Amino acid sequence: MDIINLKPQRVWKHFYSLTQIPRPSKKEEKVRAFLAEFGRNLGLETVVDPTGNVIIRKPATPGMENRKGIILQAHMDMVPQKNNATEHDFEKDPIKPRIEGEWVYATGTTLGADNGMGVAAAMAVLEARDLVHGPVEVLITTDEETGMTGARGLRAGELQGDILLNLDSEDEGELYVGCAGGEDGSFEMEYRPVPVPRGWESAHINITGLKGGHSGMDIILGRGNANKIMVRILHRLLETCDIRIASVEGGNLRNAIPREADSVICFAPGKQDAVRKEVEEIASVVQAELKDVDPGLQVTVSACDAPSGIIPEDLSLKVIRAVYAAPNGVWAMSTPMPGLVETSSNMAIFRAKEGKIAVHCLIRSLVDTAKEDMGTALACCFANIGANVSFSGSYPGWKPNMDSPILKVMLDTYKKMYGQEAKVKAIHAGLECGILGGTYPNWDMISFGPTLRSPHSPDERCLIPTVQKFWDLLVETLKNAPVK
Repeated sequence: MDIINLKPQRVWKHFYSLTQIPRPSKKEEKVRAFLAEFGRNLGLETVVDPTGNVIIRKPATPGMENRKGIILQAHMDMVPQKNNATEHDFEKDPIKPRIEGEWVYATGTTLGADNGMGVAAAMAVLEARDLVHGPVEVLITTDEETGMTGARGLRAGELQGDILLNLDSEDEGELYVGCAGGEDGSFEMEYRPVPVPRGWESAHINITGLKGGHSGMDIILGRGNANKIMVRILHRLLETCDIRIASVEGGNLRNAIPREADSVICFAPGKQDAVRKEVEEIASVVQAELKDVDPGLQVTVSACDAPSGIIPEDLSLKVIRAVYAAPNGVWAMSTPMPGLVETSSNMAIFRAKEGKIAVHCLIRSLVDTAKEDMGTALACCFANIGANVSFSGSYPGWKPNMDSPILKVMLDTYKKMYGQEAKVKAIHAGLECGILGGTYPNWDMISFGPTLRSPHSPDERCLIPTVQKFWDLLVETLKNAPVK
């Protein structure tokens, strides 16, 4: 069965179309053109703003002109993650969706349901002739995943509506009214490689099998971070086996928990067995620690060709100690909303090779001062070893409004439709609502969506039955929009 035949067909057909269009972050030209053409072919006012956002307007259906205007908002880009064994070019190749039971997955890559499902639902609203709604605007932002560029670049006065429905959360039956803010921390330095000692041997350490996941949504799960595990191994080897480090590479996206890491090390002749024994020992310890949350961890050691150079011994020890000490994972839990992460850091990328060292972390917090505190803690670790410290891309959180009129409409609607209460939540991820609300402070905002799991990883999947419920709630919300 193809996903195009799943229900509601009007949503799934558009999602399938999106899987066929390459749309990694910062490479959205094809999907942007596709969306603009879609709007214009429907005869609707369609604008591509200077930042690259697509805005499409649909007039109210007869008798609904007095309702508050609703903006349906989603983002066009997707996170390009694949398994090492998968051959896939995210700038050229289509995603290959498949159905397993009640879930839709991709084959060896991210699925792009984050946020393709939101885009597909908005497209279905624009196309439908049988829905009842007030004035509708669709805002599809660009480059959400690597900097929220579209949300940041949206100009005041571009949108006319009063209510924003963000279609980018990942648990059906939950209405989100707040989100964390975030900031990128970068710590960089250069070095001059030195020769490998004459006669020394080399080995490659490889970490695979971790689940990874979204650095906001999944950080609370305590999954393994490949960079931190690699550093734990290297620190042990530096203490016990007199190794030298030639390179370290782990992670490639700021908002994904790193699943894999590699390192090349050198050591004196005859030390192979000792090195292997130490790696296997620490690997077994970490595997035992993670057995309940990330049981797939694999650590391998194999001989390799000698590298062209190594990191100076004193510097490599300083760097490994700094990365080891740097905060990662959950830093604090929310007091007002028990069970919600307040502040966290994801050590997303660690590179040390060819004369350059770089560590990139994504900090998230519901509290701006706590976000600054986490940044200071990271800066202290790396400033002490002479790294250049910089922070960028800061964006605010979204403060909950429990008196929201659209929240009341959606709570009442959900209860009537399904006989149970929807859950009202905030999220430890960076929804665009925080930035958009700064530009349009009078907007009434809610975020909701179908159930997704493991976004930002090749295990990303969408729960099929929840798409129908998501769509039905969206349709009824449009029908019951508040009067102006």
